[in-house]
Amino acid sequence: MSNQTNHQKADRKITCGDAIAFALSATIAVSGAIVSAQSPVGKNATAPTNATSKPVLTVTTAVVGTGSIPNQLGASGNIAAWQEVSIGAESLGLRIEDIFVDVGDTVKSGQVLARFARDVVQANLRQAQAALAEAEAHAREATSMADRARALQTSEVISKQQISQHLNAETAAKARVSAAAAALEVQQLQMKNTELVAPDGGVISARTATVGAVVAGGAELFRMIRKGRLTWRAEVPSADLGKISVGMTATVIAPNGERAQGKVRMIAPTVDTNTRAGLVFVDVISPQPSVALTALKPGMYARGEFSLGSSPAKTVPQQAVVIRDGFSYLFRINPDQRISQVKVQTGRRSVLNGIQHIEIVTGINPGTLVVASGVGFLNDGDLVKVAATSERSSASENKQQ
Repeated sequence: MSNQTNHQKADRKITCGDAIAFALSATIAVSGAIVSAQSPVGKNATAPTNATSKPVLTVTTAVVGTGSIPNQLGASGNIAAWQEVSIGAESLGLRIEDIFVDVGDTVKSGQVLARFARDVVQANLRQAQAALAEAEAHAREATSMADRARALQTSEVISKQQISQHLNAETAAKARVSAAAAALEVQQLQMKNTELVAPDGGVISARTATVGAVVAGGAELFRMIRKGRLTWRAEVPSADLGKISVGMTATVIAPNGERAQGKVRMIAPTVDTNTRAGLVFVDVISPQPSVALTALKPGMYARGEFSLGSSPAKTVPQQAVVIRDGFSYLFRINPDQRISQVKVQTGRRSVLNGIQHIEIVTGINPGTLVVASGVGFLNDGDLVKVAATSERSSASENKQQ
């Protein structure tokens, strides 16, 4: 009886185990069905593959070409006047009556800048004219008496002493005429100096003259940049001074970006012991005196470049270069239309055929087809679509270079 009871219990345990196993199998089957329903099969299973095979971007291309790029030596320095002229009063104690120019005006040689009051000078001039007339009258009388004395010199009508007195009086009268004439010239010069004129053409850079002011002789009233010419005093390292020669062309770049042409006039014979830099004086070339002063003004600090000739180089459009993590890269287009990121070393920059180009020193060979636009959106291995006219335009551009 006891054994029968034990067998029944065992049967019940096995039956319960089978039920549990069946329930677990059913759960796994349902879960597998759900997963299978959610997973892509058939055509849906190939969707990711088709998505990755689509081009990520339509791009234009350029060919790594060869061209001639100018060699430039950069420098910086101050802008100064070629020569500054100090214009002052030569007359003593005269009052300024009128002023005709101001700072920034372009003047010509001999142009009247200011006028002084003439009342005192005119009075002195008339007095000098009267003194000359009086001296000439006395000279004529003395000459007449001397002529008579010389006529009676052989006779004994008058003594030799009297003859000598008349001759001396004639000489003194003529001397007084000369003195009076000199005094008249001084007054005429004073009258001329009542008009302050420009000694040469140029641009007025400073003015201290004021209407109504009484100025002393020699006081500066105007300052002028002679001829309107400017000089760029470029500071060039001593190691590069040997590359520069007199007559070499240069480009001076104003702070606002405007460019002016220049020519090396002189190289300083000494080098600064503190900076180890030498001064190179570059004359800024301008067709008119005031044109150079539009963007460049004395006292400005400007940069510039000296033209050292040109040399061949591998070039690509500047927009084809992308900078990542401090390095420069190009995207080479492979035959399968996928791109490869190529690390390159860049150099000089120049404008070729109206397009900004950059030199490729190392990293890629001439004739390689690279992406020219949209490089900032691409990654290594991306599939791209080349624009229809891209290769033709790039090839023609390469021929022009």
